[in-house]
Amino acid sequence: MKKHLPAFVFFIVITASLEILVQTGIFNSSLIPAPSQIVEVLKEMHTDFQSAFLESFLNVLIGFILSVIAGIFIACVFSLSDILRRAILPFAIFFQTVPIIAIAPLLVIYFGFGASTVIASSFIVSIFPMIANTLLGLESTQPSQRDLFSIYKATPWESLWHLKLPSAFNSIYAGLKVSAGLAIIGAVAGEFVAGGGLGALIDSARTQQRVDIVFAALLLLSLMGLILMGSLALIRASLLKLRPWTFTEEI
Repeated sequence: MKKHLPAFVFFIVITASLEILVQTGIFNSSLIPAPSQIVEVLKEMHTDFQSAFLESFLNVLIGFILSVIAGIFIACVFSLSDILRRAILPFAIFFQTVPIIAIAPLLVIYFGFGASTVIASSFIVSIFPMIANTLLGLESTQPSQRDLFSIYKATPWESLWHLKLPSAFNSIYAGLKVSAGLAIIGAVAGEFVAGGGLGALIDSARTQQRVDIVFAALLLLSLMGLILMGSLALIRASLLKLRPWTFTEEI
């Protein structure tokens, strides 16, 4: 609790300041709503916000889990095959630079409107950090450790399972945290064009000039990110309890 106290105090100060600035007319409430106005719209439209939040969260979760599985698998394949890595990785890096909002219309053509496009958008955005961080971790083993496994004639699979993957734990966790945030961004971008969830709610509020609804949706997206980060931290703490001698470096 003491660790999060400064952030909590900062949040209270910012919220109270915004409320005072809007209520006194210094800030235009049609551009920046007061926190009390956001709470009010959350109460009025709680059914819409609840269904949109659950829909977005489910799509984010599916896209994120798929990207984690595929990202770790592809990184392991690249680690085992230098030819495949040199042949495919440059194209993966190039594809990573393409903005998701530019290819989202293509996803609608391929997958249609709805959850499939949103999941695909979330998956595409979040898979590349998983590949990059996992590969970095797999390649960061100590030369002395690799020499030891070579002396005992370990197979590539044995080296991967017993040496590289445990050594890559912290890099994989860093990739998970980056991918979790990007999965939400990708899902919202997908919802802008495919409909549904908080993204569609934000887009609808934009046409009505309802900034209070937009801020309320942003608040829920932030809550979604906190839930994902908190869940990852709990999983990491559980793994550290199971094998505390394997993962020592703190992130």
